[in-house]
Amino acid sequence: MDQDSHCAAERELLEAVSRITTSSTTSPSDEEENQPKAEISCQVTNENPEKDDTQDSSATLSPNSSMTTKELQEYWRNEKRQCKQIKLLFEIPSTRIVEHHLSKYVMYKIIILQTGSFDSNKSVIERRYSDFEKLHRNLLEEFSEEMEDVTFPKKTLTGNFTEEIINERKLAFKDYLRLLYSMKYIRRSKKFIDFLTRPELQEAYGCLRGGQYTKALEILLEVIGLQERLTRGSPVAIVPTLCAIVVCHKDLENPASAFEYGEKALSRLHVHTSHRYYIPLLETMITLAYELGKDFLSLQEKLEEWKTKKDPIRIFTLKELAVREYVR
Repeated sequence: MDQDSHCAAERELLEAVSRITTSSTTSPSDEEENQPKAEISCQVTNENPEKDDTQDSSATLSPNSSMTTKELQEYWRNEKRQCKQIKLLFEIPSTRIVEHHLSKYVMYKIIILQTGSFDSNKSVIERRYSDFEKLHRNLLEEFSEEMEDVTFPKKTLTGNFTEEIINERKLAFKDYLRLLYSMKYIRRSKKFIDFLTRPELQEAYGCLRGGQYTKALEILLEVIGLQERLTRGSPVAIVPTLCAIVVCHKDLENPASAFEYGEKALSRLHVHTSHRYYIPLLETMITLAYELGKDFLSLQEKLEEWKTKKDPIRIFTLKELAVREYVR
Protein backbone atom coordinates (compact mmCIF):
# COMPACT_ATOMS: atom_id res chain seq x y z
CA MET A 1 0.00 0.00 0.00
CA ASP A 2 1.53 3.37 -0.96
CA GLN A 3 1.71 6.41 1.30
CA ASP A 4 -1.29 8.24 -0.19
CA SER A 5 -3.51 5.16 0.19
CA HIS A 6 -2.27 4.70 3.74
CA CYS A 7 -3.14 8.31 4.63
CA ALA A 8 -6.56 8.06 2.95
CA ALA A 9 -7.36 4.90 4.85
CA GLU A 10 -6.37 6.51 8.13
CA ARG A 11 -8.49 9.60 7.42
CA GLU A 12 -11.51 7.37 6.84
CA LEU A 13 -10.82 5.49 10.07
CA LEU A 14 -10.43 8.70 12.06
CA GLU A 15 -13.70 10.05 10.62
CA ALA A 16 -15.44 6.80 11.56
CA VAL A 17 -14.19 7.07 15.12
CA SER A 18 -15.27 10.74 15.23
CA ARG A 19 -18.79 9.69 14.19
CA ILE A 20 -18.85 7.19 17.04
CA THR A 21 -18.00 9.96 19.50
CA THR A 22 -20.51 12.42 18.00
CA SER A 23 -23.37 9.93 18.15
CA SER A 24 -22.66 9.02 21.78
CA THR A 25 -25.25 10.33 24.26
CA THR A 26 -23.42 9.19 27.38
CA SER A 27 -23.61 11.68 30.24
CA PRO A 28 -20.31 13.09 31.57
CA SER A 29 -20.59 11.25 34.87
CA ASP A 30 -20.99 7.91 33.12
CA GLU A 31 -18.55 8.63 30.31
CA GLU A 32 -15.60 6.74 31.67
CA GLU A 33 -17.60 3.65 32.58
CA ASN A 34 -19.57 3.41 29.35
CA GLN A 35 -17.02 4.81 26.90
CA PRO A 36 -17.18 2.79 23.67
CA LYS A 37 -14.27 0.68 22.68
CA ALA A 38 -13.26 -0.29 19.23
CA GLU A 39 -10.89 -2.54 17.39
CA ILE A 40 -9.71 -1.51 13.96
CA SER A 41 -7.26 -3.46 11.89
CA CYS A 42 -4.81 -1.71 9.60
CA GLN A 43 -1.92 -3.37 7.82
CA VAL A 44 0.79 -1.76 5.73
CA THR A 45 3.02 -3.76 3.44
CA ASN A 46 6.69 -2.98 4.03
CA GLU A 47 8.45 -2.59 0.71
CA ASN A 48 11.70 -4.02 1.99
CA PRO A 49 11.57 -5.27 5.59
CA GLU A 50 15.16 -6.48 5.52
CA LYS A 51 16.59 -3.06 4.79
CA ASP A 52 14.06 -0.82 6.51
CA ASP A 53 15.30 -1.83 9.92
CA THR A 54 13.84 1.08 11.85
CA GLN A 55 10.35 0.83 10.39
CA ASP A 56 7.89 0.77 13.27
CA SER A 57 6.46 -2.64 13.98
CA SER A 58 3.10 -0.96 14.55
CA ALA A 59 2.75 -0.80 10.76
CA THR A 60 1.49 -4.38 10.89
CA LEU A 61 -0.27 -4.19 14.26
CA SER A 62 -3.85 -3.29 15.09
CA PRO A 63 -4.73 -0.64 17.67
CA ASN A 64 -5.24 -2.23 21.06
CA SER A 65 -8.84 -3.38 21.47
CA SER A 66 -8.89 -2.05 25.04
CA MET A 67 -8.28 1.52 23.87
CA THR A 68 -11.11 3.96 24.57
CA THR A 69 -12.58 6.08 21.78
CA LYS A 70 -10.57 9.09 22.94
CA GLU A 71 -7.34 7.09 22.92
CA LEU A 72 -8.20 5.62 19.53
CA GLN A 73 -8.80 9.07 18.06
CA GLU A 74 -5.43 10.27 19.38
CA TYR A 75 -3.76 7.15 17.97
CA TRP A 76 -5.06 7.84 14.47
CA ARG A 77 -4.20 11.54 14.69
CA ASN A 78 -0.62 10.54 15.38
CA GLU A 79 -0.70 8.06 12.51
CA LYS A 80 -2.05 10.74 10.18
CA ARG A 81 0.69 13.18 11.18
CA GLN A 82 3.30 10.53 10.44
CA CYS A 83 2.04 10.25 6.86
CA LYS A 84 3.57 13.65 6.20
CA GLN A 85 7.21 13.08 5.40
CA ILE A 86 9.55 15.55 7.03
CA LYS A 87 12.28 16.70 4.68
CA LEU A 88 15.58 17.70 6.19
CA LEU A 89 18.26 19.98 4.84
CA PHE A 90 21.94 19.58 5.71
CA GLU A 91 24.38 22.49 5.84
CA ILE A 92 28.05 22.59 6.87
CA PRO A 93 28.77 26.30 7.46
CA SER A 94 32.03 26.04 9.37
CA THR A 95 34.85 23.86 10.66
CA ARG A 96 37.43 23.91 13.40
CA ILE A 97 40.81 22.26 13.75
CA VAL A 98 41.28 20.23 16.90
CA GLU A 99 44.69 19.34 18.34
CA HIS A 100 44.50 16.73 21.06
CA HIS A 101 47.71 15.24 22.44
CA LEU A 102 49.43 13.80 19.37
CA SER A 103 46.39 13.90 17.08
CA LYS A 104 45.09 16.67 14.87
CA TYR A 105 41.85 16.62 12.94
CA VAL A 106 39.08 18.80 11.48
CA MET A 107 35.60 18.95 13.04
CA TYR A 108 32.78 19.77 10.63
CA LYS A 109 29.80 21.66 12.04
CA ILE A 110 26.58 20.19 10.61
CA ILE A 111 23.30 22.10 10.83
CA ILE A 112 20.15 20.08 10.18
CA LEU A 113 17.00 22.00 9.30
CA GLN A 114 13.45 21.07 8.43
CA THR A 115 12.54 22.43 5.01
CA GLY A 116 9.30 24.15 4.04
CA SER A 117 8.95 26.43 7.05
CA PHE A 118 10.96 28.41 9.55
CA ASP A 119 12.68 25.92 11.82
CA SER A 120 13.43 27.32 15.25
CA ASN A 121 14.60 23.91 16.48
CA LYS A 122 17.52 23.34 14.17
CA SER A 123 19.96 20.68 15.26
CA VAL A 124 23.69 21.31 15.40
CA ILE A 125 26.22 18.49 15.62
CA GLU A 126 29.93 18.05 14.88
CA ARG A 127 31.61 15.16 13.11
CA ARG A 128 35.15 14.52 11.90
CA TYR A 129 36.38 12.91 8.69
CA SER A 130 36.80 9.50 10.34
CA ASP A 131 33.13 9.56 11.43
CA PHE A 132 32.01 10.11 7.83
CA GLU A 133 34.43 7.41 6.68
CA LYS A 134 33.02 4.89 9.17
CA LEU A 135 29.47 5.72 8.09
CA HIS A 136 30.42 5.15 4.45
CA ARG A 137 31.97 1.75 5.20
CA ASN A 138 28.94 0.66 7.22
CA LEU A 139 26.49 1.71 4.54
CA LEU A 140 28.50 -0.05 1.82
CA GLU A 141 28.17 -3.30 3.79
CA GLU A 142 24.39 -3.10 4.01
CA PHE A 143 23.41 -1.04 0.95
CA SER A 144 25.98 -1.96 -1.67
CA GLU A 145 23.52 -1.52 -4.53
CA GLU A 146 22.19 1.86 -3.38
CA MET A 147 25.72 3.11 -2.62
CA GLU A 148 27.13 1.99 -5.94
CA ASP A 149 27.29 5.50 -7.44
CA VAL A 150 27.91 7.44 -4.22
CA THR A 151 31.37 8.98 -4.15
CA PHE A 152 33.25 9.73 -0.94
CA PRO A 153 35.94 12.40 -0.47
CA LYS A 154 39.29 10.63 -0.39
CA LYS A 155 42.06 11.33 2.04
CA THR A 156 45.18 13.10 0.85
CA LEU A 157 48.69 12.38 2.05
CA THR A 158 49.39 16.07 2.61
CA GLY A 159 47.45 19.32 2.79
CA ASN A 160 44.52 17.98 4.84
CA PHE A 161 44.48 21.14 6.94
CA THR A 162 44.74 23.70 4.16
CA GLU A 163 41.80 26.04 3.71
CA GLU A 164 41.30 24.82 0.15
CA ILE A 165 41.01 21.13 1.09
CA ILE A 166 38.78 21.88 4.10
CA ASN A 167 36.38 23.97 1.99
CA GLU A 168 36.25 21.28 -0.69
CA ARG A 169 35.35 18.69 1.91
CA LYS A 170 32.70 20.92 3.48
CA LEU A 171 30.88 21.05 0.16
CA ALA A 172 31.48 17.37 -0.55
CA PHE A 173 30.16 16.22 2.84
CA LYS A 174 27.09 18.46 2.52
CA ASP A 175 26.25 16.91 -0.87
CA TYR A 176 27.05 13.46 0.53
CA LEU A 177 24.57 13.79 3.42
CA ARG A 178 21.87 15.21 1.14
CA LEU A 179 22.31 12.32 -1.26
CA LEU A 180 22.12 9.72 1.49
CA TYR A 181 19.00 11.33 2.91
CA SER A 182 17.33 11.27 -0.51
CA MET A 183 17.42 7.45 -0.46
CA LYS A 184 14.55 6.08 1.63
CA TYR A 185 16.15 2.87 2.85
CA ILE A 186 19.31 4.67 3.89
CA ARG A 187 17.71 7.61 5.69
CA ARG A 188 15.58 5.14 7.69
CA SER A 189 18.48 2.85 8.49
CA LYS A 190 19.87 2.56 11.99
CA LYS A 191 23.39 3.21 10.74
CA PHE A 192 22.48 6.58 9.23
CA ILE A 193 20.42 7.63 12.25
CA ASP A 194 23.20 6.52 14.62
CA PHE A 195 25.70 8.66 12.74
CA LEU A 196 23.57 11.73 13.41
CA THR A 197 22.52 11.01 17.00
CA ARG A 198 24.58 8.31 18.72
CA PRO A 199 27.60 10.38 19.91
CA GLU A 200 25.32 12.90 21.63
CA LEU A 201 23.16 10.16 23.14
CA GLN A 202 26.25 8.34 24.43
CA GLU A 203 27.42 11.55 26.11
CA ALA A 204 23.98 12.19 27.61
CA TYR A 205 23.62 8.68 29.03
CA GLY A 206 27.18 8.87 30.37
CA CYS A 207 26.20 12.03 32.26
CA LEU A 208 23.02 10.34 33.50
CA ARG A 209 25.01 7.38 34.85
CA GLY A 210 27.35 9.82 36.56
CA GLY A 211 24.53 11.68 38.26
CA GLN A 212 24.98 14.79 36.10
CA TYR A 213 21.27 15.11 35.44
CA THR A 214 21.27 18.77 34.40
CA LYS A 215 23.92 18.18 31.73
CA ALA A 216 22.28 14.94 30.59
CA LEU A 217 18.90 16.68 30.30
CA GLU A 218 20.39 19.53 28.28
CA ILE A 219 21.86 17.13 25.71
CA LEU A 220 18.77 14.90 25.57
CA LEU A 221 16.47 17.85 24.93
CA GLU A 222 18.73 18.98 22.08
CA VAL A 223 18.94 15.58 20.41
CA ILE A 224 15.36 14.35 20.78
CA GLY A 225 13.99 16.80 18.20
CA LEU A 226 16.37 15.47 15.57
CA GLN A 227 15.82 11.89 16.66
CA GLU A 228 12.06 12.33 16.33
CA ARG A 229 12.36 13.74 12.81
CA LEU A 230 14.67 10.96 11.70
CA THR A 231 12.42 8.22 13.11
CA ARG A 232 9.11 9.76 12.02
CA GLY A 233 7.76 6.44 10.79
CA SER A 234 8.79 4.67 13.98
CA PRO A 235 7.48 6.64 16.99
CA VAL A 236 8.47 3.89 19.44
CA ALA A 237 12.15 4.48 18.58
CA ILE A 238 12.34 7.61 20.75
CA VAL A 239 10.69 6.05 23.82
CA PRO A 240 14.05 5.33 25.56
CA THR A 241 15.12 8.96 25.09
CA LEU A 242 11.78 10.26 26.38
CA CYS A 243 12.10 7.98 29.40
CA ALA A 244 15.65 9.20 30.06
CA ILE A 245 14.27 12.75 30.09
CA VAL A 246 11.62 11.60 32.59
CA VAL A 247 14.35 10.16 34.82
CA CYS A 248 16.39 13.39 34.68
CA HIS A 249 13.42 15.62 35.47
CA LYS A 250 12.34 13.31 38.29
CA ASP A 251 15.79 13.27 39.89
CA LEU A 252 16.00 17.06 39.49
CA GLU A 253 12.66 17.27 41.36
CA ASN A 254 10.67 18.56 38.41
CA PRO A 255 7.68 16.17 38.65
CA ALA A 256 5.42 18.21 36.33
CA SER A 257 7.98 18.13 33.51
CA ALA A 258 8.71 14.46 34.18
CA PHE A 259 4.98 13.69 33.91
CA GLU A 260 4.69 15.68 30.67
CA TYR A 261 7.41 13.67 28.94
CA GLY A 262 6.11 10.46 30.48
CA GLU A 263 2.75 11.07 28.81
CA LYS A 264 4.50 11.52 25.47
CA ALA A 265 6.27 8.21 25.94
CA LEU A 266 3.10 6.38 27.01
CA SER A 267 1.20 7.67 23.98
CA ARG A 268 3.75 5.88 21.78
CA LEU A 269 3.29 2.61 23.63
CA HIS A 270 -0.51 2.25 23.33
CA VAL A 271 -0.16 -0.75 21.06
CA HIS A 272 3.21 -1.89 22.38
CA THR A 273 2.38 -3.03 25.92
CA SER A 274 5.05 -5.73 25.70
CA HIS A 275 7.76 -3.11 25.19
CA ARG A 276 10.46 -3.30 27.88
CA TYR A 277 9.81 0.32 28.92
CA TYR A 278 6.02 0.01 29.25
CA ILE A 279 5.68 -1.28 32.83
CA PRO A 280 8.60 0.69 34.35
CA LEU A 281 7.13 3.81 32.74
CA LEU A 282 3.62 3.04 34.04
CA GLU A 283 4.98 2.56 37.58
CA THR A 284 6.86 5.86 37.40
CA MET A 285 3.80 7.67 36.02
CA ILE A 286 1.64 6.34 38.86
CA THR A 287 4.11 7.75 41.39
CA LEU A 288 4.28 11.10 39.59
CA ALA A 289 0.49 11.33 39.17
CA TYR A 290 -0.01 10.67 42.88
CA GLU A 291 2.60 13.30 43.76
CA LEU A 292 1.00 15.87 41.45
CA GLY A 293 -2.58 15.14 42.54
CA LYS A 294 -3.52 13.78 39.12
CA ASP A 295 -5.60 10.74 38.23
CA PHE A 296 -3.42 7.74 38.97
CA LEU A 297 -6.18 5.14 39.24
CA SER A 298 -6.52 4.71 35.46
CA LEU A 299 -2.77 4.13 35.25
CA GLN A 300 -2.99 1.68 38.14
CA GLU A 301 -5.76 -0.19 36.33
CA LYS A 302 -3.57 -0.54 33.23
CA LEU A 303 -0.74 -1.87 35.38
CA GLU A 304 -2.99 -4.43 37.09
CA GLU A 305 -4.48 -5.45 33.74
CA TRP A 306 -1.00 -6.10 32.37
CA LYS A 307 0.00 -8.12 35.45
CA THR A 308 -3.02 -10.41 35.11
CA LYS A 309 -2.05 -11.25 31.52
CA LYS A 310 1.67 -11.79 32.08
CA ASP A 311 3.69 -14.21 34.16
CA PRO A 312 5.55 -12.56 37.04
CA ILE A 313 8.99 -11.49 35.84
CA ARG A 314 11.77 -9.27 37.11
CA ILE A 315 10.92 -5.71 36.10
CA PHE A 316 13.63 -3.07 36.14
CA THR A 317 12.83 0.43 37.30
CA LEU A 318 12.79 3.19 34.71
CA LYS A 319 16.11 4.50 35.96
CA GLU A 320 17.69 1.04 35.92
CA LEU A 321 16.68 0.68 32.28
CA ALA A 322 17.92 4.15 31.36
CA VAL A 323 21.42 3.70 32.77
CA ARG A 324 21.83 0.53 30.69
CA GLU A 325 21.40 2.38 27.41
CA TYR A 326 24.41 3.27 25.25
CA VAL A 327 26.98 1.58 27.47
CA ARG A 328 30.21 1.62 25.48
